[in-house]
Amino acid sequence: QVQLVESGGGLVQAGGSLRLSCAASGRTSSSYTMGWFRQAPGKGRIFLAEISFDGGSTYSADFVKSRFTISKDNAKNTVILQMNSLKTEDTAVYYCAGSFRRSLNIGIPDSWGQGTQVTVSS
Repeated sequence: QVQLVESGGGLVQAGGSLRLSCAASGRTSSSYTMGWFRQAPGKGRIFLAEISFDGGSTYSADFVKSRFTISKDNAKNTVILQMNSLKTEDTAVYYCAGSFRRSLNIGIPDSWGQGTQVTVSS
């Protein structure tokens, strides 16, 4: 079982930046992909971005590509989501996720973090 622990959420003004981190512990493999989803109040959980085990391959949803960047510190097995030019509509709980199926968009992720609140004020 892989455990995922997020950090870095908080309150920021519109136009500002935040950096989320997700540390993985437990037994992973070369097929283990990590990434991020978010869930706004009253809405479903949506995919944002993912990164491969070695950090060499990334994929992001079109609506965040120009503002959010996903990266990985392989030594620490930690995935980072750098969010710039934040908008009030980015307000949500952000969840880290991991999957052994090489993509977070295949089936349901195997592991979820506890979630971290991001609030963007106008």
